[in-house]
Amino acid sequence: MLWAGFLFGLLGSFHCVGMCGAIALALPGSGGTGASWRYVGGRLLYSLGRTTTYAALGAGAGLLGQGLRLAGVQQSLSVASGVLILLLVAVPERHTARLAGALGLSRPLAWVKNTLARLFQRSSFSALYTTGLLNGLLPCGLVYLALAGALSAPGVAGAAAYMACFGLGTLPLMLGLSLSGQLVPLLWRTRMRQAVPYVASVLAVLFIVRGLGLGIPYVSPQLPAAAVPAATARPHTVHYCH
Repeated sequence: MLWAGFLFGLLGSFHCVGMCGAIALALPGSGGTGASWRYVGGRLLYSLGRTTTYAALGAGAGLLGQGLRLAGVQQSLSVASGVLILLLVAVPERHTARLAGALGLSRPLAWVKNTLARLFQRSSFSALYTTGLLNGLLPCGLVYLALAGALSAPGVAGAAAYMACFGLGTLPLMLGLSLSGQLVPLLWRTRMRQAVPYVASVLAVLFIVRGLGLGIPYVSPQLPAAAVPAATARPHTVHYCH
């Protein structure tokens, strides 16, 4: 499960370059000659800040998924996650901001953007880490796709770890971009962004197949039958002596 989050983040990081690359390139601070350790450390903290927010969001998704499992829909949860991912793939990226507005998140998002603008005037480690934390809260279709997969992770800790792995998967390319500025040519960035929906669709199919319990080792293991509660079990025959 965790490898799926990391792989999705790694492949989806090309989408991050297109959507959040401008923020990574505009981070305050100067590397001088040869990029000092402080310059590299600040950009690493920015990426770790995003990962921290993703893990926290994953914990929330895991809490929701745990509630659904307690409601008796454990086997259906993985299938539902896959279907949700497919639905999110079908929704154009431009509608994510509208969705946030429909959910009443316009005012909090405005606060996030205003705070980010103030943080960009500071180059301290704490400011760069906080910038990453807040950047993880900006509307992003790729993050929504990852959260849909985190719903079926085993427990709150498992969902948080899944999203943390997703964030770590985006780290190599985003960190490299913030350090180099021209790590990936525009043509390849465009092609990889176009491939993200296909990668997400493959991941969705894996979640659906996993939830069907087809008995395929590692891919779709058969779920054990639920135990019969003691109160409803058939009582043993009692023989009476006369």
